[in-house]
Amino acid sequence: MNFSETLKKNEIFGLIAKSGEELKVPTYIVGGYVRDLILKRPSKDIDVVCVGSGIKLAEQVAKNAKGNATVSTFKNFGTAMVKLEDCEVEFVGARKESYRRDSRKPIVEDGSLEDDQNRRDFTINALAIDLIDNFGEVVDPFDGIKDLERKIIRTPLDPDITFSDDPLRMMRAIRFASQLGFDIEPDTFDALIRNKERIKIISKERIIDELNKIVLSPTPSYGFNLLLHAGLLELIFPEMMDLKGVEVINGKAHKDNFYHTLKVLDNVAEKSDDLWLRWAAILHDIAKPATKRFHKKIGWTFHGHEDKGARMVPKIFRRMKLPMNEKMKFVQKLVRLHLRPIALVKKEITDAAIRRLLFEAGDDIEDLMALCRADITSKDHKRVQRYLSNFDFVEERMVEVEEKDQVRNFQPVITGEVIMETFGLKPCRAVGDIKIRVRDAILDGKIRNEYKEAFAYMLDVAEGLGYQPVK
Repeated sequence: MNFSETLKKNEIFGLIAKSGEELKVPTYIVGGYVRDLILKRPSKDIDVVCVGSGIKLAEQVAKNAKGNATVSTFKNFGTAMVKLEDCEVEFVGARKESYRRDSRKPIVEDGSLEDDQNRRDFTINALAIDLIDNFGEVVDPFDGIKDLERKIIRTPLDPDITFSDDPLRMMRAIRFASQLGFDIEPDTFDALIRNKERIKIISKERIIDELNKIVLSPTPSYGFNLLLHAGLLELIFPEMMDLKGVEVINGKAHKDNFYHTLKVLDNVAEKSDDLWLRWAAILHDIAKPATKRFHKKIGWTFHGHEDKGARMVPKIFRRMKLPMNEKMKFVQKLVRLHLRPIALVKKEITDAAIRRLLFEAGDDIEDLMALCRADITSKDHKRVQRYLSNFDFVEERMVEVEEKDQVRNFQPVITGEVIMETFGLKPCRAVGDIKIRVRDAILDGKIRNEYKEAFAYMLDVAEGLGYQPVK
């Protein structure tokens, strides 16, 4: 297989080839760029291996680019990055690696192209394209092209050694399978199962990076099922494993909340590429195991799982090294509110109920409704359509109330500062109580969010609590 004509269309490859010839070093494109070229997938990240100094080659490329490139060198790793106008190219010298049992950090030595391909994680990532002797020719020692055609993830060498040397490759195997829709070759998957405990030496930051790529794959449930059957899910995400299983008492069973969660996740993935909305789908029922109860008359209940789940979100994010910022708060909010729109369709919808939902969801209301729609996973098609029609009605009412009251993200005119100044108070519980009572009166439509009316209401509330304005 030869890609010379394709490569000639991008002058960067001619530039790299010229630079390699000038230094008299064999030079190759390797890895993901080659794989994606064969799969006809877009790819901007270009990795180049030379049998020599990758840093010197990068510097020569930048020199020949005549000021249109910048070079960043990483001498400790023997690598360099060249940034051009529309792409980044990483350069490294060919190397061979050996590993210690207690670390995924390899002992590195200079090597040949063959040594470099041997150290690659999978056959489909061990492909190389020659840029010097046979420009555009694919070098494929492990039948990676055939594996691409068969849609197979397979290790170039013994999979037990591959996974034991660098256990992160187990996550990468599942990530590539999930992203590409490939199968993991049986011997490779069996080795993955045998080596699953080795994942414990990998940092949580690296694990979550791969897990997020699985979450963002086209059908993320496929990746999660592979994690489940490999035995990795219980090691990296035990709370999700707790969702799995069905309990039956007196002939009454609840649904398997693990597979329900995966269905909700796939439903969200069909509509949105947003990583954090997908995480909200993953965690929306995470507290069901902790809140599960059996009632003789009504069967299984999960009362309060939305509130407990919201309290679990920060702990899970912290342990898994997910960001403890507005992303976490977004997921926490959606977990806490995910039942609210469903509850609204079961009764007459008052303006007050809509106001409260709009106020609490704020600008995330559209994402909340997307999650709620995804949460309808019944096999009864008529039931699904009935719920979706109810959601349509709720959304129509939200538009009406929002146009009338402008309540989304509204701020009550009576602030904590006004309360403290009026009654001569310092920050205390009473200030919060008065503020909440005034806010609730506005949301319930008892008073308008207008200063004079709200101030008068504040005075009445405070008097009932035993507070008088200072003169």
